[in-house]
Amino acid sequence: MTLPFAQLSFPEIYEQALVDSLFRPWAKLVLEDVELATGDRVLDVACGTGIVARLAKERLGDAGRVVGVDLSPAMLAVARRVAPGIDWKEADAGDPALSGGEQFDVIICQQGLQFFPDRAAAAHQMRRALAPGGRLAVSTWRPDGEVPLLHELRAVAERHLGPIVDRRHSLGEAGPIEALLREAGFRSVRSRNVSQIIRFRDGSVFVRLNAMALVGMSAASKGMGNEERQAVATAIANDSAEVVTPYTEGAGLAFELSANVVLASG
Repeated sequence: MTLPFAQLSFPEIYEQALVDSLFRPWAKLVLEDVELATGDRVLDVACGTGIVARLAKERLGDAGRVVGVDLSPAMLAVARRVAPGIDWKEADAGDPALSGGEQFDVIICQQGLQFFPDRAAAAHQMRRALAPGGRLAVSTWRPDGEVPLLHELRAVAERHLGPIVDRRHSLGEAGPIEALLREAGFRSVRSRNVSQIIRFRDGSVFVRLNAMALVGMSAASKGMGNEERQAVATAIANDSAEVVTPYTEGAGLAFELSANVVLASG
C-alpha cells in the first residue's frame, strides 16, 4: 500500500491528509471553548501547519492578532504558504522567547503538549505569555486503549515491531495536565473528556500514515534504514485490513476519537 502523494514532504502530507479530517474538528471545538472576542490576541503553540491559528483568524478578521509558533521550519513553511496573513514564528514551546515578550488574551496548544521534552517549562512560558484574565486551552488525545480501532492497529504493529509507546497518547489522562498548569500558576483549571466521530474519505491513507507513525515511535525502527521502515509500514498497513473493516464507509473510514480539553485562566 503506497500513499497517493508519496512524493510530498511530511508537512505537506500532514496538511493534505490529516488537517481537515482529524485536526479541524477539534480546533473548532477548542475555539468555541475559549470564546474568542473582538480584538483578542491569540497564540497558537505547536501550531504545525496552523489550523487553529487559521480558524481563529477567520473568526477575528482584522479585529484581532493571531500568531502561530512551532519548532519545525518545514511545518511553518506550509503554514506560511496556506495562510500568509498570519504571523508565523519558529520557537520552542519551552523557550523564554516563545512569545517574544508579547502577551496574549488566548493561548491554545492543540495536540502538542504530549510531545514537549520539558512540559513544565512549556507550561511556565505559556503562563508568562498569557495576559491577566486571559484564557488557555490545551487538548491531548485520550489513551489509545479507549479507542478500539487505534488500540487494535497498535496491536498489529507490535506483532512486527515489539512493544510501542505511542507518544500521541502519552498524556491521555487530564489529571497530570491540570497539575502541570496549576504548578505553572494558571487559575480556574478544569477539564472535560470530549468525543467526536472522525471521518477520512480515504481510509487507506489514514491506515498507512498511522502505520508509519507507529514504526517511527518503535524502538525497533532505530536500527532500520528508510527503505526497511517503509517496507515494515507497508506490511503493517496490509495486515490491518481485517481490523479496519468494521469502521469502513465505502472507501472511507469513521471512528470515535476522544480527547482531553483542559481550560484555565491567567
